[in-house]
Amino acid sequence: MYRRLIYWGAVGLALLAAAAAFLIWLRAEPVSVMHPRIGRAITAVYGSGTVEATVMMPVAPRVGARIVELDSDEGEYVKAGQRLAQLENKDMASDVAQLAAQERFAAQDFKRDAALLKDGAIARQVYDRAMATWDAARAAVAQARAQTGFMALISPGNCYVIQRDGEIGQYIAADTPVFWISCNGELRVSAQIDEEDVPLVHPGQKVLIRADAFPQQVFDGRVTSVTPKGDPIGRSYRVRIALPAGCPLRIGMTTESNIISRDDPSAMLLPGTALSNGAVWRVVNGHAEATPVTTGAKNGDWIEILRGLTEKDVVVANAADVPSSHRLPDTRLSGGP
Repeated sequence: MYRRLIYWGAVGLALLAAAAAFLIWLRAEPVSVMHPRIGRAITAVYGSGTVEATVMMPVAPRVGARIVELDSDEGEYVKAGQRLAQLENKDMASDVAQLAAQERFAAQDFKRDAALLKDGAIARQVYDRAMATWDAARAAVAQARAQTGFMALISPGNCYVIQRDGEIGQYIAADTPVFWISCNGELRVSAQIDEEDVPLVHPGQKVLIRADAFPQQVFDGRVTSVTPKGDPIGRSYRVRIALPAGCPLRIGMTTESNIISRDDPSAMLLPGTALSNGAVWRVVNGHAEATPVTTGAKNGDWIEILRGLTEKDVVVANAADVPSSHRLPDTRLSGGP
């Protein structure tokens, strides 16, 4: 008797629990569903870089010496052949004077031997030796004068002086740049792109550029070239990006560049909340069915769907709302942003 009572009591409790669950299911909040949205999907390649002049070159002495004159400064326009600075050359001037004196003596000696040879007073060998001595003296003078000329730093073209590193009296070591000059007014960005992303970058692509110096602005650029040789240590390639005329960015500023490699205005999009473990919940006859999808670009809170869905499919907007039974109590269609 007691066993029957216990049995029927357990059955009653189970029925009550099932009824309660049914009532809860009936009163559950409806699940938001939606059709995939058609919108714009952009794929961009990121790279950090530096603003530089299109044609920029250093001007440095070939030999070490002190600066004795400065004829140009930063921001000035200089012409081809114009002197930028003069290095100390007193010792070289003395060497030139000494070698020039030796050259004059050798010339006189040669002329005297030439006259004697004409009269048959000396052997041909003596004449040839005098001529060789004079040639060597002339070459020494020419070399010394050329070295003296190197002590003047000359502009190689019509350029702007963009940087000067040196003061009067300062000793400058050989091959140390004193001036940096720009012979082309156009600026560009040299950005480093990861080797995995380089296949997506091509000349002509649009670039969006930001700089810390102008945090509220975005500058348009254009890819002009991709270096054919990469850096095996940094595993990156250098990409040149042209800047528009009148761009306020300055040489040496650091930038962040986003190269637009793909821009699809008619992509299929879903909110990121609709995806769970590479799948979405598609609504079929009141049930939620897990449907694997292939994703593409991510733009903000939206993710591009490349394969797995059609525009007519109905998808649960938030995967976390799907009950464990996968049966949906009710649905309401939600729109896109």
